[in-house]
Amino acid sequence: MNKVQSKSEKKVWVLYFAWLVSVVATLGSLYFSEIRGFIPCDLCWFQRIFMYPLVVILGIGTFQSDISVKKFVLPLSILGGFISFFHYLEQKVPGFGGIKPCVSGVPCSSEYINWLGFITIPFLALLAFTLITISMIFLFSKNSK
Repeated sequence: MNKVQSKSEKKVWVLYFAWLVSVVATLGSLYFSEIRGFIPCDLCWFQRIFMYPLVVILGIGTFQSDISVKKFVLPLSILGGFISFFHYLEQKVPGFGGIKPCVSGVPCSSEYINWLGFITIPFLALLAFTLITISMIFLFSKNSK
């Protein structure tokens, strides 16, 4: 096995990892809303808007071994990560309580889960978006074509 082929195979595994992260995040959000009955707030919906397409895009890229999907995935994961980060601040930082992005339904500052005192649903989404973003940056690294 030559070095170029080995590098290419590693990049496909990175793509596969990112796809698995998006699948777990999507199934997790569906579990929390459909099985546990947690009603998503407005910011949760925006995070879903950025996560759900990643399952399809990364899935197609993974099964076709096409790392060029990185150029579509990276903007979605970065924007979704920013929304998750903002949502997490809304929950955990008292100064953000005055900002009202959620105007209807469940308040964005509510915490359905709070594991270990810091793990909330937006934190889990931020973790997923961060892992996907790091994976895509790795795919953009030198000699990625």
